[in-house]
Amino acid sequence: MHFLETAVEIARESGALVANYHQRHIPFETKGEFDLVTEADRASERLIVERLRSHFPAHAIVAEEGGGHESASEYRWFIDPLDGTTNFAHSFPMFCISMGLERAGELVAGVVYDPIRGELFTAERGAGAFLNHHRIHVSGTPRVSDSLASTGFPSRKRHHNINIHFYYQLAMASHGVRRTGSAALDLAFVAAGRLDFFWEFGLKPWDMAAGVLLVAEAGGRVTDMKGTPLSVTASDHLLADNATLHKEILAAFGDIFRGTLRVPLPAI
Repeated sequence: MHFLETAVEIARESGALVANYHQRHIPFETKGEFDLVTEADRASERLIVERLRSHFPAHAIVAEEGGGHESASEYRWFIDPLDGTTNFAHSFPMFCISMGLERAGELVAGVVYDPIRGELFTAERGAGAFLNHHRIHVSGTPRVSDSLASTGFPSRKRHHNINIHFYYQLAMASHGVRRTGSAALDLAFVAAGRLDFFWEFGLKPWDMAAGVLLVAEAGGRVTDMKGTPLSVTASDHLLADNATLHKEILAAFGDIFRGTLRVPLPAI
C-alpha cells in the first residue's frame, strides 16, 4: 500500500512548515469564544490538502479547519494539520500533525508526526505500528494502580465538563494522569507504551483516526468509555489502553457514570 508512504512524506513536509512557524512565535486568533487557531494551522492544512488531492484526487478529505474535499470515494482522510494548537500558540512544545485514512469505514493507515522531537509514528492495518521505523507495542502494565494515564479537557466551559470526575477518580487510583493537550500524541504514546491508557470526551474524527489505528496495531484496545466498539465519526468518548487494563478501567468508568465515587472528595 503506497498510501502510508505518501502520508509520511506529506506529514514531514507539513511538520517542517509548522516547526518554522513555531520558531517565529506567530500570534494566534480565536475561533468561537475559546478555541485558538493560528496561521500555522491554516497553512499546514492547505499544504496537506493540496498534496493529497494531487496524489489521490478522488479521495474524500475531512480536515479540522474546513479545507477538506468531498467525494463519493470509499477512501476518506481525516486530517488534523496541527493537533495541540493551544500548546503551539503558547510555545509549549507538544503538538503534531495527524493523518488517518479509512477505506469503506475501516481505518487502514495512520501517521502522527511530532516535528519538534522528530518522532514519526506510523501504522497500517495488519502490519503493526512503528516509531521512526522501529516496531512499537503497548505496555504490559497489569493493574490500574501501577499505571500512568492521560486525558484531555475541552477549551470551552471546561469547568462544567463531566471529565473532572473521571480525572479525579483515576488520578487517585493510578500513578497519575497527564494532560498533554494533544489527543493524537496521547494515543501515539499509548501505542508506544509510554502511557498505559488514555480517555477523553468529545473528540473529533481528525483528533483520533490515526492514533486509534496506532493503538490497535501496537496490540492495544480501543472502545468508547462504556466498552462499545468505537466509531471515529459517531462516538462521544474514547478509551484506548494496553488491552490488559481494559476491563478494570471500564469497571471504574461504569461506577463514575452511575455516580459512585470510589475515592471520596477531600474535606476542606
